[in-house]
Amino acid sequence: MHAVCSDLEGIWVPEVWINVAKTTGIEELRLTTRDIKDYNELMTHRLKVLKKHGLKLKDIQEVIGKIKPLDGALEMINWLKEMTRFVVVSDTFVEFADPLMSQLGRPLLFCNSLTVDSNNNIVGYNLRQKDQKRKVIQALKSLNYKVIAIGDSYNDISMLKEADKSILANPPENVIKDYPEFPVVHEYEKLKELLLEYFDN
Repeated sequence: MHAVCSDLEGIWVPEVWINVAKTTGIEELRLTTRDIKDYNELMTHRLKVLKKHGLKLKDIQEVIGKIKPLDGALEMINWLKEMTRFVVVSDTFVEFADPLMSQLGRPLLFCNSLTVDSNNNIVGYNLRQKDQKRKVIQALKSLNYKVIAIGDSYNDISMLKEADKSILANPPENVIKDYPEFPVVHEYEKLKELLLEYFDN
């Protein structure tokens, strides 16, 4: 019996922080887990930039409210939910995720949360669990599932290494170069073909 765990941004929806950078014109916010391997370093950088420019939670939520899923994402997720158990495991935050998940048919989501002060400033972030993506895979494996992981960035690598089968979907060239052991897909049809192959094994 299989289960599929997938990252969110870059696979089903565009990168949130890149969209915030485009909307605000703040280039410092373009950095993502595709660029920086250390998530704490990345979030510390983001919090400093938000404070520097006076951006509040509502400003980011306004940008997220306009983001649409990637073409074919909802159909692919619906197919996955019919075929197997499907979980989105993301380093996004509950305060960001709702508009995105509602457009994706609300698959099960495990993610983090933010600390927001009385003035709507984002002042911190709270990991649900350290290395939560890998630990979700471990938990499902302990329930005797064969787990397939789908990711695109450095923060997905521990999850991909822990899974029984793994796929890089839409990764940047630097991630492909650093982790050549994982198969790479750039289209949902190719992803479906590879998943069907894994389901049969």
